[in-house]
Amino acid sequence: MEGNSIDPDPRRDTGVPRSRSESSLGYQLNRTTRLLGRELRTRLEPFGIAAAPFAVLFELYHLDGLTQAELRARLQVEQPTMAKTLDRMERDGLITRQPDQHDRRRSLISLTPQAHRLRAEVIAAVQAGNAAALRGLDQSRIDQFFETLALIIGNLTQDD
Repeated sequence: MEGNSIDPDPRRDTGVPRSRSESSLGYQLNRTTRLLGRELRTRLEPFGIAAAPFAVLFELYHLDGLTQAELRARLQVEQPTMAKTLDRMERDGLITRQPDQHDRRRSLISLTPQAHRLRAEVIAAVQAGNAAALRGLDQSRIDQFFETLALIIGNLTQDD
Protein backbone atom coordinates (compact mmCIF):
# COMPACT_ATOMS: atom_id res chain seq x y z
CA MET A 1 0.00 0.00 0.00
CA GLU A 2 1.23 3.42 -0.92
CA GLY A 3 0.57 4.99 2.49
CA ASN A 4 2.52 2.38 4.45
CA SER A 5 6.02 3.18 3.28
CA ILE A 6 8.88 3.01 5.74
CA ASP A 7 10.32 6.36 4.69
CA PRO A 8 8.15 8.98 3.00
CA ASP A 9 11.25 10.57 1.45
CA PRO A 10 12.19 8.26 -1.43
CA ARG A 11 15.73 9.69 -1.58
CA ARG A 12 18.75 8.55 0.35
CA ASP A 13 21.40 10.90 1.71
CA THR A 14 23.07 10.65 -1.70
CA GLY A 15 19.98 11.93 -3.51
CA VAL A 16 19.65 8.61 -5.35
CA PRO A 17 16.00 7.51 -5.45
CA ARG A 18 15.21 4.74 -2.97
CA SER A 19 13.94 1.54 -4.58
CA ARG A 20 10.25 0.83 -4.08
CA SER A 21 11.10 -2.48 -2.41
CA GLU A 22 13.10 -0.64 0.25
CA SER A 23 9.90 1.20 1.19
CA SER A 24 8.09 -2.11 1.70
CA LEU A 25 7.43 -3.49 5.17
CA GLY A 26 7.82 -7.05 3.87
CA TYR A 27 11.12 -6.26 2.18
CA GLN A 28 12.53 -4.56 5.29
CA LEU A 29 11.42 -7.37 7.62
CA ASN A 30 12.78 -10.03 5.26
CA ARG A 31 16.08 -8.21 4.88
CA THR A 32 16.35 -7.77 8.65
CA THR A 33 15.63 -11.47 9.16
CA ARG A 34 18.33 -12.46 6.67
CA LEU A 35 20.91 -10.12 8.20
CA LEU A 36 20.13 -11.18 11.77
CA GLY A 37 20.25 -14.82 10.66
CA ARG A 38 23.70 -14.26 9.19
CA GLU A 39 24.86 -12.56 12.40
CA LEU A 40 23.58 -15.43 14.55
CA ARG A 41 25.02 -18.11 12.24
CA THR A 42 28.43 -16.45 12.51
CA ARG A 43 28.22 -16.35 16.31
CA LEU A 44 26.86 -19.91 16.69
CA GLU A 45 29.21 -21.54 14.18
CA PRO A 46 32.03 -22.06 16.72
CA PHE A 47 29.63 -24.26 18.72
CA GLY A 48 28.48 -26.27 15.70
CA ILE A 49 24.92 -25.01 16.09
CA ALA A 50 22.71 -23.57 13.36
CA ALA A 51 19.84 -21.12 13.85
CA ALA A 52 17.01 -23.70 13.72
CA PRO A 53 18.56 -25.97 16.35
CA PHE A 54 19.28 -22.93 18.52
CA ALA A 55 15.57 -22.07 18.62
CA VAL A 56 14.85 -25.61 19.83
CA LEU A 57 17.72 -25.44 22.35
CA PHE A 58 16.41 -22.13 23.65
CA GLU A 59 12.95 -23.61 24.24
CA LEU A 60 14.42 -26.68 25.94
CA TYR A 61 16.73 -24.53 28.08
CA HIS A 62 13.54 -22.86 29.30
CA LEU A 63 11.55 -26.08 29.73
CA ASP A 64 13.29 -29.40 29.09
CA GLY A 65 11.31 -32.51 28.22
CA LEU A 66 8.84 -31.11 25.69
CA THR A 67 7.23 -33.22 22.98
CA GLN A 68 7.82 -32.65 19.28
CA ALA A 69 4.26 -31.28 18.97
CA GLU A 70 4.85 -28.85 21.84
CA LEU A 71 8.08 -27.62 20.25
CA ARG A 72 6.34 -27.22 16.88
CA ALA A 73 3.60 -25.14 18.48
CA ARG A 74 6.02 -22.95 20.42
CA LEU A 75 8.24 -22.31 17.39
CA GLN A 76 5.41 -22.27 14.83
CA VAL A 77 7.15 -24.53 12.32
CA GLU A 78 5.83 -27.32 10.13
CA GLN A 79 6.08 -30.93 11.26
CA PRO A 80 8.62 -32.05 8.60
CA THR A 81 10.88 -29.10 9.47
CA MET A 82 10.77 -29.93 13.17
CA ALA A 83 11.38 -33.64 12.52
CA LYS A 84 14.45 -32.87 10.39
CA THR A 85 15.80 -30.40 12.97
CA LEU A 86 15.36 -32.89 15.81
CA ASP A 87 16.98 -35.69 13.78
CA ARG A 88 20.00 -33.45 13.17
CA MET A 89 20.18 -32.42 16.83
CA GLU A 90 20.00 -36.04 17.95
CA ARG A 91 22.74 -36.98 15.48
CA ASP A 92 24.87 -34.10 16.80
CA GLY A 93 24.44 -35.25 20.40
CA LEU A 94 22.37 -32.27 21.57
CA ILE A 95 19.09 -34.04 22.41
CA THR A 96 17.69 -37.44 23.29
CA ARG A 97 14.18 -38.78 22.76
CA GLN A 98 12.61 -40.84 25.52
CA PRO A 99 9.15 -42.44 25.49
CA ASP A 100 6.63 -40.51 27.59
CA GLN A 101 5.77 -42.71 30.60
CA HIS A 102 2.17 -41.47 30.50
CA ASP A 103 1.64 -41.86 26.75
CA ARG A 104 3.93 -44.29 24.89
CA ARG A 105 2.90 -42.76 21.54
CA ARG A 106 4.79 -39.58 22.44
CA SER A 107 8.48 -38.95 22.95
CA LEU A 108 9.92 -36.36 25.28
CA ILE A 109 12.79 -34.34 23.86
CA SER A 110 15.52 -33.70 26.42
CA LEU A 111 18.86 -31.95 26.34
CA THR A 112 22.04 -33.99 26.62
CA PRO A 113 24.88 -33.11 29.01
CA GLN A 114 26.72 -31.69 25.97
CA ALA A 115 23.85 -29.27 25.27
CA HIS A 116 23.74 -28.24 28.92
CA ARG A 117 27.50 -27.54 28.88
CA LEU A 118 27.03 -25.22 25.89
CA ARG A 119 24.15 -23.29 27.44
CA ALA A 120 25.93 -20.25 28.88
CA GLU A 121 28.22 -19.74 25.88
CA VAL A 122 25.49 -20.23 23.28
CA ILE A 123 23.06 -17.89 25.02
CA ALA A 124 25.82 -15.28 25.43
CA ALA A 125 26.64 -15.56 21.71
CA VAL A 126 23.02 -14.99 20.73
CA GLN A 127 22.66 -12.11 23.17
CA ALA A 128 25.76 -10.52 21.63
CA GLY A 129 24.23 -10.91 18.17
CA ASN A 130 21.00 -9.31 19.33
CA ALA A 131 22.95 -6.49 20.99
CA ALA A 132 24.82 -5.87 17.73
CA ALA A 133 21.51 -5.64 15.87
CA LEU A 134 20.02 -3.23 18.43
CA ARG A 135 23.16 -1.10 18.83
CA GLY A 136 22.32 2.60 18.95
CA LEU A 137 18.75 2.10 20.18
CA ASP A 138 17.86 3.14 23.70
CA GLN A 139 15.60 0.91 25.80
CA SER A 140 12.45 2.91 25.07
CA ARG A 141 12.97 2.50 21.31
CA ILE A 142 13.67 -1.21 21.75
CA ASP A 143 10.49 -1.59 23.81
CA GLN A 144 8.52 0.35 21.19
CA PHE A 145 10.00 -1.81 18.42
CA PHE A 146 8.90 -5.03 20.15
CA GLU A 147 5.45 -3.57 20.85
CA THR A 148 5.13 -2.69 17.17
CA LEU A 149 6.22 -6.18 16.11
CA ALA A 150 3.67 -7.70 18.52
CA LEU A 151 0.91 -5.56 16.97
CA ILE A 152 1.90 -6.56 13.44
CA ILE A 153 2.03 -10.23 14.41
CA GLY A 154 -1.35 -9.91 16.10
CA ASN A 155 -2.81 -8.28 12.99
CA LEU A 156 -1.54 -11.09 10.80
CA THR A 157 -2.51 -13.98 13.08
CA GLN A 158 -5.93 -12.91 14.35
CA ASP A 159 -7.66 -15.39 12.01
CA ASP A 160 -5.37 -18.32 12.90
